[in-house]
Amino acid sequence: MKILVLAGGYGTRLYPIVKDTPKALLEVCGKTLIDHILEKFYALPGVEEVCVVTNDKFYTLLKAWADAKTAAPFPVRVISDGTKTPEERLGAVGDILFVVDKELSPTDWLVAGSDHLFDQGVDDFVRFAVSKSPYTTVGAYDIRETASASKYGVLGLEADGRMSSLEEKPKAPKSSLISMCLYYFPKEVLPLIHRYVDETHSTDTTGGCIQWLYAKSPVYGFKFQGKWYDIGSLESYDLAQKSFLERS
Repeated sequence: MKILVLAGGYGTRLYPIVKDTPKALLEVCGKTLIDHILEKFYALPGVEEVCVVTNDKFYTLLKAWADAKTAAPFPVRVISDGTKTPEERLGAVGDILFVVDKELSPTDWLVAGSDHLFDQGVDDFVRFAVSKSPYTTVGAYDIRETASASKYGVLGLEADGRMSSLEEKPKAPKSSLISMCLYYFPKEVLPLIHRYVDETHSTDTTGGCIQWLYAKSPVYGFKFQGKWYDIGSLESYDLAQKSFLERS
């Protein structure tokens, strides 16, 4: 298994604090967002490598961060997708394919966003996902506010965890269970992601890809507990800072 951390965005909603710094290197409680994510993988068995995909603008900064990860139990490699401006960005699905298509042999991928902060470990998620292979598994979280769920992909799960519905940013959410930016893609699923792009010509959000995918192949959801934040705005960044400081 390899791990891919998505850090290709330009963080325009967080200007001016990320104008010259990648969102992944913002700190919460003295630790960067990407370090919060990376350390969750330390105890996972069988991790061959962690790849971080970013843009050309922030490549040097993230490469310096990765070069300092000498204590990590696996190699950490930063890959530039070659874009230099928000207008050129490949999108999350585009960045996933940009990386996995360069592999010499297929492998399973755990894909995580660098700007999603949560405090539960990923060990149980991976065990569940492996048990559902060769099908996709998505991280799910109950934000407990149906109105707020309209900003995300809202999930319906059956008793065994199989996804029964997914609505992207619905005006009237049916529940408060949302999709996190955390995915387990077995190697058998990767051709379907290519097919999604070929059919839809969309490489932007992973939510759109999962919405298409679950109609073609089973997709499972694993519910996370604890705290979770999508660091997509100055307000959510401030809230995460306060919440994690209160916990510590």
